[in-house]
Amino acid sequence: MNNVKNVFSIKDLENLSGIKAHTIRIWEKRYNILEPMRSDTNIRSYDIKSLQKLLNIVLIHNYGYKISKISTLSQEEIFKLASDIISEKSAKNHAISTFKIAMMNFDQSLFFNTYNNLLNEKSFEEVFYTVFIPLMQELGFLWQTETISPAHEHFISYLIKQKVLSNTEKVQTKAPIKNDKVFVLFLPSNEIHELGLMYLNYEILNNGYQTIYLGENIPIESLINLKTYFDKITFISYFTVEPNMESINDYIKMFHSKIIEGTNHEAFLLGRMTEYIEPKTLPSTIKIFKSIEEVTSKL
Repeated sequence: MNNVKNVFSIKDLENLSGIKAHTIRIWEKRYNILEPMRSDTNIRSYDIKSLQKLLNIVLIHNYGYKISKISTLSQEEIFKLASDIISEKSAKNHAISTFKIAMMNFDQSLFFNTYNNLLNEKSFEEVFYTVFIPLMQELGFLWQTETISPAHEHFISYLIKQKVLSNTEKVQTKAPIKNDKVFVLFLPSNEIHELGLMYLNYEILNNGYQTIYLGENIPIESLINLKTYFDKITFISYFTVEPNMESINDYIKMFHSKIIEGTNHEAFLLGRMTEYIEPKTLPSTIKIFKSIEEVTSKL
């Protein structure tokens, strides 16, 4: 069965484009920029071509073109103008919109071309912080509202992971120059959202430390043996959906007693589930960070 979404409501268009549904209706009525399909009860729906056209129109409009002017262009002319803008200027302001177009059309070439254009003006770190993080935050919302399918989210996430891994490989070959501690990066059991952790691994390596990257779905018991190999370990983990709010404080207690207590080790924790950690019972050797930038500032 094909679960890729190819019919969109006007609310979906609002979520994806950032343009209010009311404004989309006005543009439709006044300028005839979109031609929605209609149900027997007169409810609007849109196909993937309409979505792509709207995203291109918004990109062009944000560069100062009036809707009245854009409406006189054919779909091919709109696409060409948007492509020209992307190739020349998207590195600053419109890469996120371009990546969304690439995602909705499963267009790897557009993703790679946009990424390479970004690198003409920004470092990889700047691309990650100013484009990839906001993009993934927005995609999380789009996925929650069922505006995009899991296939779309996995497609774009995989491409971003490729870029993180390719940059990580470049710094992995360098011998560590800081030997006061080792970083062990892992995700707890049933946690699979590892993009942020992967990028942290890159940043730590780039700062001259040794890392041991274990990845997703690692139970506490699998970490115990590591304690005997190194005098000081900083464990880093990302809690996006697991441990859940009911179990997270018990997890912290168990992690501390089995991994941290009686050692020189420490732990850095990130992710939205850390909001449910009780600060009064948190040991001083376990620290909570609000962002990747906050962690990297401590390196």
